[in-house]
Amino acid sequence: MIIIMEKYLTSLKKAPLFNSIDENELLTMLKCINPKIVSYKKNDYIALAGEKFNSLGIIAEGEASISMENAAGNRIMMAILKAGDMFGEMLVFSKLSAWPANVQAQEPCTVFFLQREKIIGECEKMCSWHRTLIQNMLVIISERALMLNKKLEYLSIKSIRGKLSKFLLEESKKAGNTTFMLPMNRNELSDFLNVSRPSMSREMCLMRDEEIIDFHLSSIKILNVDALKSFL
Repeated sequence: MIIIMEKYLTSLKKAPLFNSIDENELLTMLKCINPKIVSYKKNDYIALAGEKFNSLGIIAEGEASISMENAAGNRIMMAILKAGDMFGEMLVFSKLSAWPANVQAQEPCTVFFLQREKIIGECEKMCSWHRTLIQNMLVIISERALMLNKKLEYLSIKSIRGKLSKFLLEESKKAGNTTFMLPMNRNELSDFLNVSRPSMSREMCLMRDEEIIDFHLSSIKILNVDALKSFL
């Protein structure tokens, strides 16, 4: 078990839950928390909406997606998870006992599951890192709440062009450049924006023809920032 945990230390250190905890402390902490480690094949469901919830997950290797189905049965992509990303953290302090969304492996991946009692409960060994763990969790929950507000902003935008414009402007700001790589593929992006893939691709081509953006595969270049802002 220790050898397995050591293998994923680099990925786990990316998790915001372990901020300010060095590798030696992290390994000691993992021994104390004793996470459940599960490997999944591509397209396997890691968690299904409605299933009992009793722990949060951290992607140690691979990639997964979080999605929900609306009343019409259409799949809505909520997030893409990569190594170091977490899911289920918003439920740790809640009274909910079931997953509200589906978590599915996009490729073979390994997940560390941490029981809520090990995170928010008193540490019997009084480990020095426990206070840091709780502080990190409070920061994470605050940031997730802000991110959910941002997701609502996308849902409030009616046009596909408006949704695309907002997304591209935000990704450009993150990259600090008008040329950047999309963090997800076209199918994932259309799910995230809650629009159809063909309609989104058609809109992107129109925006390219109008010399607002240019793109090749996952590379995007914004040619007219003011035009994108006008669609918001």
